[in-house]
Amino acid sequence: MDASEFRRRGKEMVDYVADYMEGIEGRQVYPDVEPGYLRPLIPTTAPQEPDTFEDIINDVEKIIMPGVTHWHSPYFFAYFPTASSYPSMLADMLCGAIGCIGFSWAASPACTELETVMMDWLGKMLQLPEAFLAGNAGEGGGVIQVVATLGTTSCCSFDNLLEVGPICIKEDVWLHIDAAYAGSAFICPEFRPLLNGVEFADSFNFNPHKWLLVNFDCSAMWVKKRTDLTGAFKLDPVYLKHSHQDSGLITDYRHWQLPLGRRFRSLKMWFVFRMYGIKGLQAYIRKHVQLSHEFESLVQQDPRFEICAEVTLGLVCFRLKGSNKLTKALLERINNAKKIHLVPCHLRDKFVLRFAICSRTVESAHVQLAWEHIRGLATELLKAEKE
Repeated sequence: MDASEFRRRGKEMVDYVADYMEGIEGRQVYPDVEPGYLRPLIPTTAPQEPDTFEDIINDVEKIIMPGVTHWHSPYFFAYFPTASSYPSMLADMLCGAIGCIGFSWAASPACTELETVMMDWLGKMLQLPEAFLAGNAGEGGGVIQVVATLGTTSCCSFDNLLEVGPICIKEDVWLHIDAAYAGSAFICPEFRPLLNGVEFADSFNFNPHKWLLVNFDCSAMWVKKRTDLTGAFKLDPVYLKHSHQDSGLITDYRHWQLPLGRRFRSLKMWFVFRMYGIKGLQAYIRKHVQLSHEFESLVQQDPRFEICAEVTLGLVCFRLKGSNKLTKALLERINNAKKIHLVPCHLRDKFVLRFAICSRTVESAHVQLAWEHIRGLATELLKAEKE
């Protein structure tokens, strides 16, 4: 593929992606496939001669899409959201084109410096203490790849940092705050109090790829004292040395992580933050929270169901009253129907359904249709139980 064909195929791929996103509501949210479905559809060896792009893109629709769980469907309410936006997709394309391996400032100055600036932008949105930001007032600023939880996965509950923090200070224990899903909401002033006590932390992380419109993967972590990381991960063979590394003016992120290389992820944040603005991102978070409360209200109006945890952000935990067996049977009916997709959790020995507002395009009508679908299946189940 030369540059001329790349231009043409790139336009075709953008059209395919846009059509996919615009038409995703019409696709069945959960696939009708069994384990091993794909292998018989693909040759046992790679082709000796090149295939055409037309053949490949046709196979995407025939072979790949039938096995895709459509996470961005407005009828996907499982797990937690995984973010998606067109600006982020465009930035990912540019990231792939630049193709740098950001293990040091010299390997890609822009990759290193934009990451630091974007982490400061995001930290200021969250009103993090100055010690976490890059600059003269603190020793922090930076990111490593971390997958962790606060705003717990099961029910989005929160620890009281104002209680935990002073104990950690007194006992000289490292305090790490994980806000994988919930952290995005802290850019909204009304949710920022949930992070009160962050000043006691030594490190803090959350995943913009969950709820901040930055496509996977993008996990942000701040540390108060960068030497706590660089002292553990420092890697300095002679072939990676460069003239600026001891200047005190730059960061070599290979010293902050286990892997050597690092993708240019900050491009996605830069594109999204600039094309949505803080107000646009706040509006997106608030819409999801409003929809979760709308679903909560619908559940509360049906005496057969109960809410099982406080609804704080975009997650509603609910169940049929009665035995765990009953709610398990309801979930089986829901996911077998494949009109919507849910996953469960256990809360205090109760089997509970999780309804998470996930899609960028989900609207009130989708929530109401989902609830009517759940209610209808519950009616069928309870009728069958009586017979």
